[in-house]
Amino acid sequence: MDQKISHHLLLCAMSTTGACCDYSLGLETWKRLKGIVKELGLEDSGRPEGIVLRSKVDCLRICKEGPILLIWPEGIWYKKVTPKRVERIVYEHVLRGKPCRDWIIRTTPQAFI
Repeated sequence: MDQKISHHLLLCAMSTTGACCDYSLGLETWKRLKGIVKELGLEDSGRPEGIVLRSKVDCLRICKEGPILLIWPEGIWYKKVTPKRVERIVYEHVLRGKPCRDWIIRTTPQAFI
């Protein structure tokens, strides 16, 4: 049986080129993203809405205003994602379905994937 997936969160925060953000801020943001997903049980295979996947990626080719967080399936890209912002994004966007409009840098249609 295939696992149902609610969202996939891709965080570009610790690029090897270091062009988009401060490495230490990226690392702290990644740690908080992992923590909040775990704390809220979003990786639980029994979650009716499906699991939330999270991936640390090297580069999303924005190269400014990072850390950058891309959330599928909506195709919403967030800029300047700090540990506090990532927490709010998870609560508002992932759990409540209300994107945090002030931090959106771009959107890409679902057909893009």
